[in-house]
Amino acid sequence: MIKAIFWDNDGILVDTEKLYYKSCKITFDKIGIEINEDIYREYFLKKSYGTWHLAKEQGFSDKDISEMRNERNKVYSQLLKDNIEIIDGVDNVLKLLFGKIKMGVVTSSRRDHFEIIHQQTQFLKYFDFVVTSDDCKKVKPDPEPYLKALQLSGFDKNNCIVVEDSERGLRSALDAGLKCIIIPTELTKYFDFTGAEKILKDISELPSIILEA
Repeated sequence: MIKAIFWDNDGILVDTEKLYYKSCKITFDKIGIEINEDIYREYFLKKSYGTWHLAKEQGFSDKDISEMRNERNKVYSQLLKDNIEIIDGVDNVLKLLFGKIKMGVVTSSRRDHFEIIHQQTQFLKYFDFVVTSDDCKKVKPDPEPYLKALQLSGFDKNNCIVVEDSERGLRSALDAGLKCIIIPTELTKYFDFTGAEKILKDISELPSIILEA
């Protein structure tokens, strides 16, 4: 029986990956390094490495990269304030599951970015806890975020399930010993989701799976 759901944030609740990609592209364009969607998929959504090594290979110092990272974060914050798009159907699904099952968000986003996003969605009332990158030493694909969520839930891993859209998120969940349902996005639909419990086309399919499990 499923007693808790651990939701990814970007790509599952809100369509923000394209904004993060845009903020990275803007930042790297200024120093003459091209970041395209293929590079973004590989280094961010699969490996979670980021692309700062590309700047380092061009001779930029650690100080330069730190300043660029700060600039990227400022650009992303502004984009979030102007452009939040909620994934279709999320509000109805959260309302349907609220009160029936414990729910938490597990995200690699910074806490400040997460709060900017959900000042606009009003979704936080549905969740019992949130795990951001500020709460962990390591982020996805490391299992630490989902192990922390498991601890916060108070349930056995067999009573919990993860909802993700990316390969790095799937690996994080599986390495934490958790089952994972995948709902791919346009950016992640060609990833390797071997090991996923189910791969859904739409979030509206989720409640019947959860409540009947």
